[in-house]
Amino acid sequence: MWAPVLVAGAFSYSMKRRSFLKNAAFLTGAAVAAPALKACRLAPDSPSGAAPELPVSGNFHFRADGSFTVLQFTDTHYISGDPRSRRALECVKEAVEAVKPDLVIHTGDIVFGRPDVESAKEILRPLAQSGIPWAVALGNHDSQFGTPREAVFQAIRELPGCVNLPPKEGVYGCSNDVLTLSGNKGVERVFYLFDSMDAVVLKGEEEIHCYDYIRHSQIGWYRSHSERFTEMNGGRPVPSLAFFHIPLPELQEALAKGIGPIAGNNGEPPCPSRLNSGLFAQFREMGDVQAIVTGHDHDCDYVLPYGSLYFIYGRFSGGDTIYNHLGLEGYIPSNTHTAPGTVSGCRLFRFREGVPGFHTCVRLQGGVIQQPLDL
Repeated sequence: MWAPVLVAGAFSYSMKRRSFLKNAAFLTGAAVAAPALKACRLAPDSPSGAAPELPVSGNFHFRADGSFTVLQFTDTHYISGDPRSRRALECVKEAVEAVKPDLVIHTGDIVFGRPDVESAKEILRPLAQSGIPWAVALGNHDSQFGTPREAVFQAIRELPGCVNLPPKEGVYGCSNDVLTLSGNKGVERVFYLFDSMDAVVLKGEEEIHCYDYIRHSQIGWYRSHSERFTEMNGGRPVPSLAFFHIPLPELQEALAKGIGPIAGNNGEPPCPSRLNSGLFAQFREMGDVQAIVTGHDHDCDYVLPYGSLYFIYGRFSGGDTIYNHLGLEGYIPSNTHTAPGTVSGCRLFRFREGVPGFHTCVRLQGGVIQQPLDL
């Protein structure tokens, strides 16, 4: 039975550190986010947002045994040449070799320092060398170290195995992509990747920076695909998962209502944008997205039901360049970035052809499996 483990002293320390990192990120982002936003927003933000072709980044198929496995990494926070990053690289290499998934999705904060492009290439190289297709949904830190977001994304796309398409005309951000999983009867699953960007300055509150949010053009882009898949499926929504970095405000709402995780560690409050563009409502209306899969909050790796959806955190996949306190037994006190006994990891999703729902679990570095759930 899961139970949250919150050590008062550790929680206080983590929150202070989290606040510091958030403020530092916003100050750093303020210097570079503006050109990065312009570079990624290829046309003015608009409600329509969908390209006429409705391009799909990759159409995958179940294995001969009817299975399909997605491996999620998140928050590797890698810095090339920094020994504190060693554990992150080892985590990625080990998981890819051990799991041999059919698809890998990295939900952002790939890097955490200069040289940013070389850092991204280095931490993603195990994926590029594996022969396994992979994709990224960029995080807020991925364009904070001098290179514009679109240039970082382009460098990532040039690596072997990456299935992300170029930024979409008229759709905000860079890493917005659609992946499909098909069986003998057609598309059975859709995986949506959204770019949740970095930080924004609020008009009328210029002294306040907050995390960015999923824009209306991205929502329009998603709806166009969702409607098309529903039409192709005889009017029935195609079960889908949405992957992005920064969680939605509705997760805070669920927790405030007393809804708790059904599995996993809840080591810090979620840090979404202050602004709500209504993406959660669109998911509910379209009826296809079953789970919202994010990263961003390093001390969380839980699964929480809210309405007809699940909020799912990936497992922190980084090393010691940034805070994290998740270990074999949950939340552990520390006076350093990383707690003694902290274990990095990843999250797995397994799908079966013709079978509704999916299986998910956390895999820790070294092979320990936690939180096995059939949803």
